Amino acid sequence: MREATIFRKPKLTVFLWLCGVLALPTPGPGQQAAPNPLAAVLAEKLQQKLERIAADFDGVLGVAVQDLQSGQAFQAQADAVFPQASSIKIPILVELHRQAQQGRIHLRERIELRRNQMTGGSGVLQRFGDGTSALALRDLAVLMIVLSDNTATNILIERLGMDSVNALLRDSGLTHTRLQRRMMDAEAGRASRENLSTPREMTELLARLYHGRLLDAEHTAQVLEVLSYPKPSPLRTGLPAHIPLANKPGGIPGVRCDSGLVLLEQRPYVISVMTTYAADDETAERTIAEISRLVYSYFERLASANHFGARQR
Repeated sequence: MREATIFRKPKLTVFLWLCGVLALPTPGPGQQAAPNPLAAVLAEKLQQKLERIAADFDGVLGVAVQDLQSGQAFQAQADAVFPQASSIKIPILVELHRQAQQGRIHLRERIELRRNQMTGGSGVLQRFGDGTSALALRDLAVLMIVLSDNTATNILIERLGMDSVNALLRDSGLTHTRLQRRMMDAEAGRASRENLSTPREMTELLARLYHGRLLDAEHTAQVLEVLSYPKPSPLRTGLPAHIPLANKPGGIPGVRCDSGLVLLEQRPYVISVMTTYAADDETAERTIAEISRLVYSYFERLASANHFGARQR
């Protein structure tokens, strides 16, 4: 997916929120108030709407949503395996910081850009001179996530090792999520060797990240910060501008995906929407945005109401 935005760091309050979520305990049995039957009705309506959208979509659509406070899930075709396009860059970013945490690499390590490393598609590094610049691994990661830079991504895959990224996924119990090719590998595409995941597994990966089960607090906060840098995406289109979103969209012809953490105060959640065989890519993006709006509306009502649904703010 081609993406363009202005580089800027999140506001301090957003960054502190990203760090602060790591201190929140994971809810356990008995920690939640007894469910209100009326809230269950609201939840069932959301589930039905998601199923209806998936059924009516002109193509194949899967969605998974998880309440990071209660663990409640909403799903439609959540175990279908979809091509990921640039959304596969999320596990690459996590593996980069895992290796930094282990001391195997340093985020300040600089790599000189050479012409034979450059590839087409989205991004800006393909326009750089041969050997005229060197970028730190951390800065390559920013380019990979914010501008979806394919050259930066391929350099990181080479430096980290494709097998290492897949080991992270395997160790996390994600059996269908795989990095199988570099960006813009036309031959691999013709051979159907796509980078893959499911909506359920991508939400599980992000939930593990949020709860600090993949990285320590410092490196988790760094990953969330990079994922939260502003960028156009269908999930963002469905959210108010002030709501923090840590995500990575992806798109190739016929495929649109977007997975991310919506850091709504008092009611954070993770959402992943994937489409393939889409008759129209713009319609696919609008559908993901529609799902994002519906899901946000549900969680915002929970966050702003008391146990019986009366709004408190």
